[in-house]
Amino acid sequence: MEKDKKIKLGISIGDLNGIGSEIIIKTFEDNRMLEFCTPVIFASTKTMTFFKKHFKSGINFHGINTIDQVIDGKINVLNVWKENLSINFGEEDVKIGEYTVKSLEAATQALKNEAIDVLVTAPIHKHNIQSESFKFPGHTNYLAEKLGGKSLMFMVTDTLKVGLLTDHVPVKDVPKQITAALINEKIDTVYKSLKQDFRIGKPRIAVLGINPHAGDNGVIGEEDDEILRPTLQQIKEKGKMVYGPYSADSFFGSGNYKNFDAIIASYHDQGLIPFKTIAFGHGVNYTAGLSKIRTSPDHGTAFEIAGKGQADNGSFKEAVYTAIAIFKNRKEYNQYSKNPLKKAPKKI
Repeated sequence: MEKDKKIKLGISIGDLNGIGSEIIIKTFEDNRMLEFCTPVIFASTKTMTFFKKHFKSGINFHGINTIDQVIDGKINVLNVWKENLSINFGEEDVKIGEYTVKSLEAATQALKNEAIDVLVTAPIHKHNIQSESFKFPGHTNYLAEKLGGKSLMFMVTDTLKVGLLTDHVPVKDVPKQITAALINEKIDTVYKSLKQDFRIGKPRIAVLGINPHAGDNGVIGEEDDEILRPTLQQIKEKGKMVYGPYSADSFFGSGNYKNFDAIIASYHDQGLIPFKTIAFGHGVNYTAGLSKIRTSPDHGTAFEIAGKGQADNGSFKEAVYTAIAIFKNRKEYNQYSKNPLKKAPKKI
């Protein structure tokens, strides 16, 4: 039966010298997780067995060589490589970075081919993965190219959702990157995601200003008045409930964020510092705007504690739950969009 079909949840292993292996093992040591999904870890049984022994875990892996060998009720490990690797927790290693990329590429291809339903990515080290064949600043940009769509870094919890107009962009380049076209694109992506991925019927979106105090009527920069404010007004006139620009310094501390379904920040730290202050360890990084679903924890490789058994898997587990929930929400949304009368009760 289609209803009973388990969601195939792909997992890219991330940086092998980081905490990715530990948070994956801790999450799936709880057998109840297998009631929600069928995990497929893109790595190798040799490597995962090393991690199992290192962390003294009782977890059992089911090794497979092709994706069609996946078995429900098992923690499947797809052998992306067969050689033994030298794992040195906490060390930056471009050779290990090559295997990070191999895992990500194989998992992304499986997602693209619908061999898995969703993808959860363990943390990567952005410097270690750079090569002649891989020149992306992070997961978001890579997935956008491979899967198509207008990708947006969307940091989410049940009660707080923060998107970005610009993400991995130097601060000095932010103002010139923010155009009317970009603002429209990002707001459209957030709006659509809130409706189809989070089942919010009439989204309310707040946008934070580019400059301190949203420019203070041109005293502290003109971008807010010349670009951001008029563009938001035009979007609002078309029917979307979009508000701003708000002064970023007091927006979160005052609790104003609680009045909105999502907040769009102008640049990376403006949005992610308050998000991680409020939700760190429980937040999820979701790549909105793609044809496929990808989530990840809200933290990095944490080299300083890698291999020590101290990593908190809370955010990774939330990333798993969020990917599953979005998959179900989107499926339901697409069904009802095709047939809007489907839910209507029959008249007697």
